[in-house]
Amino acid sequence: MRAILEGTATETGHGFFAALVQNLAKALGTHGAWVTEYFPETRRLRALAFWMDGGWVKDYEVDIAGTPCERVIDTAQLVHFPDRILEIYPHEEELRQAGAVSYMGVPLLNTDGTILGHMAVIDRRPIPEEPRVHAIFRIFAARAAAELQRLRAEAEVRAREEKVRRLLGSAMDAIIELDDHFRISSVNPAAEKVFQCRSDRMIGEDFRRFIDQEDARRLAGLIADLDRRPPGRQFCWVSGGLTARCPEGSSFPAEATLSRFEVRRQKFTTLILRNVRDRIEAEQKIQSLQTEREILREELDALQRDGALIGESPALTQVLRDIAQVAPTDATVLIAGETGTGKELVARAVHAASARRERPLITVNCAAIPATLIESELFGHEPGAFTGATKRREGRFALADKGTIFLDEIGELPLDLQPKLLRVLQEGEFDPVGGSATKKVNVRVLAATNRDLAKAVKDGRFREDLFYRLNVFPLRLPPLRERGDDIVRLAAAFAQRFAAKIGRPLAPLTADCARRLKAYGWPGNVRELQNVIERAVITAADGKLNLDRALPEAAAPPPMPAAMQEPSAGGIRTAKEFEELERANILRALATTNWKVSGEGGAARLLGMNPSTLSSRMKALKIHKPS
Repeated sequence: MRAILEGTATETGHGFFAALVQNLAKALGTHGAWVTEYFPETRRLRALAFWMDGGWVKDYEVDIAGTPCERVIDTAQLVHFPDRILEIYPHEEELRQAGAVSYMGVPLLNTDGTILGHMAVIDRRPIPEEPRVHAIFRIFAARAAAELQRLRAEAEVRAREEKVRRLLGSAMDAIIELDDHFRISSVNPAAEKVFQCRSDRMIGEDFRRFIDQEDARRLAGLIADLDRRPPGRQFCWVSGGLTARCPEGSSFPAEATLSRFEVRRQKFTTLILRNVRDRIEAEQKIQSLQTEREILREELDALQRDGALIGESPALTQVLRDIAQVAPTDATVLIAGETGTGKELVARAVHAASARRERPLITVNCAAIPATLIESELFGHEPGAFTGATKRREGRFALADKGTIFLDEIGELPLDLQPKLLRVLQEGEFDPVGGSATKKVNVRVLAATNRDLAKAVKDGRFREDLFYRLNVFPLRLPPLRERGDDIVRLAAAFAQRFAAKIGRPLAPLTADCARRLKAYGWPGNVRELQNVIERAVITAADGKLNLDRALPEAAAPPPMPAAMQEPSAGGIRTAKEFEELERANILRALATTNWKVSGEGGAARLLGMNPSTLSSRMKALKIHKPS
């Protein structure tokens, strides 16, 4: 026993098993001794150490069926055959080759009673039964079992550590371990990749170097809050994420989670970071594509809906000539014209004939957007720029980069926003609302207005420098009443389109229809004509347009008073007749212009009067616009 103790006292692991069987064979005087590990699924034993005739048997493994070892495993008891072992196992070839006479084996038991393996000796001489030898054998079998358990536990720990290492190594998120002083104690490969920095340059460094100062204060507050929570709940999501910084200076937005744990009374923090720049950029790209899709759909609808460029009148021919001249250039175009004359369609025609036609045409109606939101609509905004701005949004100028932007109703642009638009026109740059980074764009600007911008400049309602920057190539659209037979051409085109849409046959326009359409003043221009024709098609009877229902009442002149039909006796009119005559004439002019008094196309211009004079005469003659 002393020999075995002395021979194995300083050994552990596989060295212990080798020392054990060598000293066991020497102490008991046997020819061989071995320690094995048992695999119950295959019922095989594999030697951890096998000493035989003064040498080592390498890679020994055996099936226990029909061997003395099988009885040791199955009974879980010490088995001793003192003599004549071959008579008991006559078919065991290995015993016969070894010339075995005696055998003694004992199981290696786990703490739960399962079989770990066995320890055995074999001799070519009898091994007498001695209780003392059995006791020693059991003692060292227990020691061997404990060592085998320890080795298995270590192997399991190593396996778990390897799994954790591979888990951390294969994780796409950066995992960083911090001590209680914010120093980095461990990082995974993803953290090295995300921060573009090797682990040996990160470990030991203060993690606050790798994030913004404000984020560092937030983390400290969150960690303090986690320490106040009970065990098992010391984790949280970092709301709003972090802005992480690489050592070479670049930064990226990151989602993050925090958790706290304690090892040997020392606290640590696990921080998991995910770079979400690609995802944010992808979301923004999707949003931009969706916006662009809606814009293209609006453009297609507009092209299918409008018909302002149909016609052969001299006024429209000049417009088409101007479009052909200016479209190939990048010049800014200011399109002026009354409401409904087709300013947006002209802008689309300019864009379609330009070198930018493969890029989008972005349309902004300056009159339809609230003054408080138009800056964000034009230039975009950053998260938190104002109440409700929960995420970043691209503005219309950014969407129109390398394309064209059409600013409809530019005269409605707020005065305080006009300098920012001027900056884009002159410098090609702008700052998003709430942002600090200036953006560069290459955008062609087309603008439209139904106002007299020159007069607005004099009145102080429009910046003079912006007006001249927009008015590089002025393009005036004629009102419909100045386009002569174009009215009939447009009406015929609209009629055929609407008739095909609702599946109704329609005869060509009659001469009377053409006369009535040309006689009307069309204050709403092409847009009004389109609506009138659609109503006439809907109410058509026997394939003929019903203009009686479709044309506004103002299109039918009021009945001529008797004073205008026939003069009094002797061809001399009374003052009352002259008053009636004047009243009727003013009413006819107002009916023709749809009760527009002043401005281009107004009744005052038709009558050759000053608008203020006409207003005074209307009051004197008690002329009031019908409700």
